[in-house]
Amino acid sequence: MALFGMRFDMRMPDIAPGSATDRYRAAVDMAAWADRVGVLLVVLSEHHGSSDGYLPSPIPMAAAIAARTSTIRLTLSALIAPFHDPLRLAEDLAVLDLLSGGRVDVVLANGYVAPEFAMFDVPMADRVRRTTEAVATLKAAWSGEPFEHRGRVVQVLPTPAQPGGPRISLGGSVEAAARRAARIADGFTPSTPDIWPFYVDECRKLGRPDPGPFLGGDTSVVHVARDVDEGWEQLAPHAMHEVNAYGAWSAAAGLDTQVGYERFDDPDALRASGRYRVMTPEQLVADLTERGPFAFTMLHPLVGGLPPEVGWRSLELIEQEVLPALS
Repeated sequence: MALFGMRFDMRMPDIAPGSATDRYRAAVDMAAWADRVGVLLVVLSEHHGSSDGYLPSPIPMAAAIAARTSTIRLTLSALIAPFHDPLRLAEDLAVLDLLSGGRVDVVLANGYVAPEFAMFDVPMADRVRRTTEAVATLKAAWSGEPFEHRGRVVQVLPTPAQPGGPRISLGGSVEAAARRAARIADGFTPSTPDIWPFYVDECRKLGRPDPGPFLGGDTSVVHVARDVDEGWEQLAPHAMHEVNAYGAWSAAAGLDTQVGYERFDDPDALRASGRYRVMTPEQLVADLTERGPFAFTMLHPLVGGLPPEVGWRSLELIEQEVLPALS
């Protein structure tokens, strides 16, 4: 069967209609829809101080979604570890895991946007140490046993629903991050598949199970419309906003190629890149069928401030015409 994911970052640039409250409520409604139709996971991301209102607090957002869903996995990808007190993070994630009945997965990242580090008064040079400490603290905390933290004995209760706590992966865009994930985490979520072999190599060196080939698959965003050209006309300004906002952050950090976000001046060039694909229901069915039984498709129904009603039309076409054709 084909696999679907859904992601939200809650950007609301000037071109986005309506209120932020309406947009947040729409996202929770869409996640409930995703749970009902069998979408595999919902992904929530974190950034801070963004002029377009990028989601800064994915844990309470995930809690709201947990209350409206029963089976969908809640993937926090990524939490920027250096900005979080690790003990409080352990508590918040334990409560989220309990609320969801054990459906939480966590990706921790070092962060790369300099103004965010200035906002939290965290030196960028300290980010690897803080992320490493966060992983160790979460794992110790979720045992439910007392442990030493920064020179004192502490205990975090209650423990998560999942024994040992949610799975912790590390995100990253360079070889060092891949090898660090093999050493201290449960998994690795690379920004681009090019660095996956470093993770595999380090796992083998450490005697850990071979993680096998990269299964991240196609990370392009799919939007469904009856008329592809009209659908692209509606999507284009929002896709342009997202890709160029990420591109600006990436360029400022010197990570243009590693994180995979180039900047685009021309919507037609962005369309040709395949990062955002507008497809008819029939085209999506054919695409998924050709890619095989475990083809993955990411949905981003509020991408770049896309009007909720436009996102809903895409989701309704998927439910009414794509999923029945795949069953």
